[in-house]
Order: sequence, then structure tokens, then C-alpha cells
Amino acid sequence: MNIRVLAIDDEPLALQQLAAYIRKIPFLELRGQCSSAHEALDIMEREVIDAIFCDINMPDLNGMDFVKQLAVPPLVVFTTAYADYAIEGYRVNAVDYLLKPFGLQDFQRAALKVRERVQQSQPQPAGRGADGPAAEEAGLSPDSFFVKTDSRTVRVAVSDIRYVEAMSEYLKLHLASLPRPLIAYLSMKKMEDFLPPTFMRIHRSYIVNLQQVHEVNKNRIIMGPDEYLPIGDNYREAFNSYLNTRMLTR
Repeated sequence: MNIRVLAIDDEPLALQQLAAYIRKIPFLELRGQCSSAHEALDIMEREVIDAIFCDINMPDLNGMDFVKQLAVPPLVVFTTAYADYAIEGYRVNAVDYLLKPFGLQDFQRAALKVRERVQQSQPQPAGRGADGPAAEEAGLSPDSFFVKTDSRTVRVAVSDIRYVEAMSEYLKLHLASLPRPLIAYLSMKKMEDFLPPTFMRIHRSYIVNLQQVHEVNKNRIIMGPDEYLPIGDNYREAFNSYLNTRMLTR
């Protein structure tokens, strides 16, 4: 399990040290080194971030205010040289609070707390441990989930999803087994966080099942006759990287 994280600190040496600590933890995946909250927000708008290690005392927008303004914040570990922020940090449900200067051992303890929180939030496979059947009854499992559509509650198999399309406050789930999409009251963020890595956000309005992609033509994915999904500018680099890792050449 890789936990996607950002390192955020306006001090270059502190940021470098924080990134070095992250790279030493096998289950942490460093997705960006940010010198400001605004820079971090830009990354978080393009991809899913599970946790941030964030300095508090930064110019323009401090770490505490940054986290408070997020509608759905990731897990947060605050780092700061000022102990006075500790109580306020826990008020925003921070996982941990590291007082500078901190060493690798302190950082490892905070990282383990982050991993524990992530594991607690993930659905468990049915039949695996005491919580397995309960998770299945709750409608969450690695291969399926329930959604409310109209007056019905429908189970959707993850493998049946061809792509997801945002539509105002709703989502269209385009399924291989149905001629018309299911309309569900869900957010793209919620869906993106739940779906496995075989799915990728390619546009602010589209998530695609990568196993269903059969052709790419310039800046769009062709899913079928008269089905063209645009690849957004903010998502093109990640999608092209996926293609390049699977491209068979001479």
C-alpha cells in the first residue's frame, strides 16, 4: 500500500529534509515538494493526495488556514517550530504534530499513525478478519459498491464501469452491462478516492477505466462509436506517462 503524500514548507532546507524523511519510509510515496500552500493546492486539484506533511508558519497562507479551507482535507501532519500551535492543530483533526527540529524516529512514528488512519478508512475484503462481512453489508468491498439512483439502491461492479462522467451534482456511471448510464448522487472526489489504480482521472469531468481504453487520438480517448472523452491539460502528463509505460516499441 502506497500512501500518496505532499511535503509543504516554505524553508528550502526544511523542505529538503522533510522530503528526505518521506523517501525513507517504504509505504509513503512523495508526489510533490511544495514551498507554499498555493502550490500544494494546485497539485491536489490535479491528483489524489492521501496525506500532507505541512509547515504551519508560512507566508500568504499558513498551514492551519490552508487545511481549514479544504472541503475534504487529506490526513495532516503539521510541522512547526512553535509549540503554541499544537492545540489548534488537534482541533482540525491533525494526525500528529511534529515540533522542529525533529528526527527520523519522530517522523517514523507520525508516518505510522498516518498509515493506521488510512487502513482504518479503507474497506476490508469480505471474509477477511472479523470486519469482512460487516464491510460487505455496508456496501463497500474491493470489487463492488452500492449507489442510490432514483428510488433504487443498485450494486455496481467496479469492473463493469467503463467511465465516470460528472454532471453538476451528480455522476453518470457508464457501465458495460447497461445501454444507458446510471445517475448517482456522488462527487467526483468520492468516486476517485474509492476506485482502484486501474482508473484514472483524465479530465475534471471524466474518470476512465484504463482497461477499457482501446484507442487514443491526439487529446481524446475513443471509447466507442461517437464516444470521445477529452484529456484535460492538467491530466495529460499523467495519462501520457501511463501510455509510455505500456507502449510496445522496436
